[in-house]
Amino acid sequence: MADVRAERIAKLIEPLRVEPGSRVRLGRDFDPRYKAHLKKKHGVELLQTGVSLLAEYQQRLAAQDTYGVLLCLQALDAGGKDGTIRHVMSGVNPQGVKVSSFKVPSSEELGHDYLWRYAARLPARGDIAIFNRSHYEEVLVVRVHPEVLDRQRLPEDVRGADFWDRRYRDINAWERYLTDNGFKVVKVFLNLSKEEQRTRFMKRLDVPENNWKFSAADVRERARWDDYQRAFSEMLSATSTPWAPWYVVPADRKWFARICTAAVLAHTLIDIDPRYPVLGKAARKDLRAARRLLEADAPEGAPADPYAAAQRARRRAKGGKGRRR
Repeated sequence: MADVRAERIAKLIEPLRVEPGSRVRLGRDFDPRYKAHLKKKHGVELLQTGVSLLAEYQQRLAAQDTYGVLLCLQALDAGGKDGTIRHVMSGVNPQGVKVSSFKVPSSEELGHDYLWRYAARLPARGDIAIFNRSHYEEVLVVRVHPEVLDRQRLPEDVRGADFWDRRYRDINAWERYLTDNGFKVVKVFLNLSKEEQRTRFMKRLDVPENNWKFSAADVRERARWDDYQRAFSEMLSATSTPWAPWYVVPADRKWFARICTAAVLAHTLIDIDPRYPVLGKAARKDLRAARRLLEADAPEGAPADPYAAAQRARRRAKGGKGRRR
């Protein structure tokens, strides 16, 4: 059953993967309204498949305690990052997931290298970390707004013509370092169309309960749409690597974006294939001794093993129902 689910997920996300070494132009190569011939009513089942797989494999990831997973979510304003996180991670154990949102750097953060604040939020082994916006802001917002780069107080001799190429190289090397140490990097760009963004902004203005989501800065950033499209295209081209590929998820339909994001993350966990630890002889001996103590502690009239007794009763009940039919 797991193999069938894995194959279905792999087939769904394959068209979304940015082939390492390819040259991306967002408007030409990825359609924000793509939905793989699916209908929304069928999407509910697919999302549940992804969520159930995540719950199953997260438990195994935590038990093995060897790998960690970092999910980087990038999108323009109103791209649906918060809702995607809320729906995709709805079935997992919150103790094993940490979400970090990165705002304007603090004075302390500006006193360090630009990757410092992101490194401080990486997952531990056995955990999943989600970056709601990530270190890729350093080649997106910072590139579109050079004045932000001025605040990073870089030496003048490093800001040459090849500056952005070197920053891409640094990010690729950092992600390679992470993967070499057992931390998988999963990168999802929620690809929103300009008209769908306008529609979502209008909803935030029209619905009083959503007014708090809107900022005048969102409209100012929207005026730089073409600059951001170029920055995203160059980022995807330069930083989709064999060890940390990008997935461009169509985001005009929220339900489909959530399915795809769950599928990308589930595919990563399936590829890791974490296993429950196998106990050694000494540990199994301790378990047998603990079992004997607990069975001896059973009150008069109670089964020695209540769980096993309940399981036997369920099996008998199911067998009885089958005979009555």
